[in-house]
Amino acid sequence: MPLACGKLYPVLGYLLDRCCSRLRRCAGSAHGLACCGLLLVASLPGQAPGPIRELELRTTPSVVRLRPLDSVVIQVIAYGGPAEDRTQVRHLSLNRGLAVFHLRDAETGWISKPFRYRGLAQDVDRADLEGLGVEARLHSLAARLTISQDAVLFTAAEREGEAVLTATLEGASASVRILVEKDAPPLAVPEMVTFGPQPRMDEPYRSLAEHYAPFVAQETWFQPQSDYLARFDADGDWRGDNNWANAPRSSTQAYVYYAAMETPTHWFLVYNFFHPRDYSDQCVAGTCHENDNEGLVLTVAKDSTQFGRLLAMETLAHNKVYSYRAHPGVQGNFHDLDGEVELVGGSHPVVFIHSGGHGVYGPGRHSRYDLQEDRFHAGTGVTYVYKGIAERPRHPADRQVGYDLLPIYQHWWIRAHEGPAAKSFAGYFRYQPFGGRPQATVDRLAGAFLGLTHGRNMAKPFWGWHDKETRDKGVLAKGQWALDPAYAVSRNLTLPAPVSLEYTFNAYLRGSKLSPDGGP
Repeated sequence: MPLACGKLYPVLGYLLDRCCSRLRRCAGSAHGLACCGLLLVASLPGQAPGPIRELELRTTPSVVRLRPLDSVVIQVIAYGGPAEDRTQVRHLSLNRGLAVFHLRDAETGWISKPFRYRGLAQDVDRADLEGLGVEARLHSLAARLTISQDAVLFTAAEREGEAVLTATLEGASASVRILVEKDAPPLAVPEMVTFGPQPRMDEPYRSLAEHYAPFVAQETWFQPQSDYLARFDADGDWRGDNNWANAPRSSTQAYVYYAAMETPTHWFLVYNFFHPRDYSDQCVAGTCHENDNEGLVLTVAKDSTQFGRLLAMETLAHNKVYSYRAHPGVQGNFHDLDGEVELVGGSHPVVFIHSGGHGVYGPGRHSRYDLQEDRFHAGTGVTYVYKGIAERPRHPADRQVGYDLLPIYQHWWIRAHEGPAAKSFAGYFRYQPFGGRPQATVDRLAGAFLGLTHGRNMAKPFWGWHDKETRDKGVLAKGQWALDPAYAVSRNLTLPAPVSLEYTFNAYLRGSKLSPDGGP
């Protein structure tokens, strides 16, 4: 029977699109046969899954007692039967819509946004497939592959007492009661590293970086330790290829990396947000990877004041740059404007970071945080503010957690030239800027952090960042957006006054006038 790739189930689309080129030869290999099986599932007529008769809530681990601020997975299991057979009871996956979760008392804890609990695949009884025909088996396979996000992470509040969480779906409901007691068995894993106060290196632009240090609204999900702001060596070493494995025990002390550049007319501040994992509840085809590093660039106009005036903020999310203005005179150019900058304390721009993939955005349609209500729309999240102290979030919904700044030049740039044997960086490339702009101070740059789990060498330091649209259209080369921010912002946006393109300081490009000590 003919199969049309454009009519595949949306949830399977990504996987199935990769199979479409194999259709004519799908019988020639095991992979091709599996592909044809999935395509056949997508082409089968829909069948009513039947009404839900009962819900059950399971906790992982199986506990009814938690210590304050400990977390547990709560999963919804639904039981029902096919619409044409109201006597049969079967175990159903929630592939038709999300259950609604709520707490009887909101002050007893916090609930993450839903996620697909992978343990469900082992929970499904294999006996369910026995005696079924090929078509029914394929429908069962499709249901499991397209399972909805059926679980949440519940974190107990600091006070002792009883938390009651209820889930409802299609008229059915179930509740679970959890006692929160200080003497309950601990579930949290101790961290292996604690960092002391960081030495203040010779950082002539530090006060500027502190003045504009972002207010960070970091969404958290079912692996909150992988969402917390971290440093590359949070596990105590400088290897990049063990950060995924060590993430559950790595330090959650909060750090943000920064770099600064200067021309006669403007300052440019680059902030990097590092995470040990880019993760998801469906890690397929490189959608997850070890290490993650995205960030933003601020453009500040010099004036008669010590810190100048913030004009624009550009953020990076998954190889796409988003532009926000802090001055009414800023207009779009190659990039359209995506919104207006919000400030906390008069100078700290608000940024929202997605959980899991950690794309960075300003206010607007991509943000799931409301500054006025101090609320994350979809679940839990932590807000971070610059304090010069690297504090730890106490739980996935903490507020006003302090972070410290780390200079990229000393922490990353110097190490990036040690070569692959150091096991920190990888993906070396030659920087080739557009527009006849200055070359980098080294011939070959490390384009990625070394990472081998799931995706290979996927996370990039700022000098490896790119905006896909400007790169593909020959506007800005790989790395040029943040390595040469004066040139980049002059192409991306229209500013109220001309931008000088001659650097008085840029430690990463040739030809700039460095500070007296030769460092940043």
